[in-house]
Amino acid sequence: MTDQSLDEVGYRGATACSAAGITYRQLDYWARTGLVEPSVRGASGSGTQRLYGFRDILVLKIVKRLLDAGVSLQNIRTAVDYLRTRGVTELERVTLMSDGASIYECSSPDEIIDLLQGGQGVFGIAVGKVWSEVEGSLATLQGEIDGEIVSGEGNDELALRRKRKGA
Repeated sequence: MTDQSLDEVGYRGATACSAAGITYRQLDYWARTGLVEPSVRGASGSGTQRLYGFRDILVLKIVKRLLDAGVSLQNIRTAVDYLRTRGVTELERVTLMSDGASIYECSSPDEIIDLLQGGQGVFGIAVGKVWSEVEGSLATLQGEIDGEIVSGEGNDELALRRKRKGA
């Protein structure tokens, strides 16, 4: 387990794949190579199920988009390491920009404009938009808390925080 809350909803591999739009083979490879490891529960031997948290699935979907755009796996690893260090609320405001070779973080419209003024072609991934897509995907899928199956409704990180605070 990581330092994240023990009662965080975990999603099995097939559910994580469905929400992130990747194959199980990609998920397994990325977990074994340390690109995106499950934060709720890692595999601890034959027959154990990895459980991915919301943030893990968000990163999986971002990795998929970067790969689809032709960004190198080395640069993606750097971006993933960066995303792991950011706070949850910070991630929603970040736009990842890439020219296919490098990845840049832009957290304001001015930074995006400065990057575009360089004259080269770039594409952007608004993390907040990807966040909303993952939330929408997980809203109907089942997760687990301490081995207990929970329905998809209200499983997102924000809903869990509200439940813990009693709001």
